[in-house]
Amino acid sequence: MARRMARRMARRMARRSAGLLMYRRGAAGLAVLLVHPGGPFWAKKDLAAWSIPKGEYAADEAPLTAAQREFAEETGAQPRGEFVPLGEVKQPGGKHVSAWAVEGDFDPATLVSSSFEIEWPPRSGRKRTFAEVDRAEWFSLDEARRKILTGQRPFIDRLEQTLATRE
Repeated sequence: MARRMARRMARRMARRSAGLLMYRRGAAGLAVLLVHPGGPFWAKKDLAAWSIPKGEYAADEAPLTAAQREFAEETGAQPRGEFVPLGEVKQPGGKHVSAWAVEGDFDPATLVSSSFEIEWPPRSGRKRTFAEVDRAEWFSLDEARRKILTGQRPFIDRLEQTLATRE
């Protein structure tokens, strides 16, 4: 009974993630960097499957620090510059995600991602290792809105609004 109560309480506690939405300006307009999650579940998914580089953080870690750490873990790059807050969204699964925009220019060909291990195929008893992120790509804002997870789409809108007010 106590275990069941503990599991229920853990589910009720909101998981929190933090990430960075890198953008660049070019002749074709604004573009944002998104990453595609690695592993077998996401292998054949494309539309509404991409994400900002992000990850969960502990209660005692500053969200922006976590966002910078996660970007480095998922891409192999350390972004520098002004980190502009884009606020927080609650994804459909209940996770709260905070994001910051940062201007930069990352070459997707240099992607180096951390990895994770899971049992695959399920119930096979075999462990396999997969990259946390299997690719990164620059997208126009319109294309990014189609590619990004639905729950993170507001970050693209907020970036566009924030940059429009700064010009």
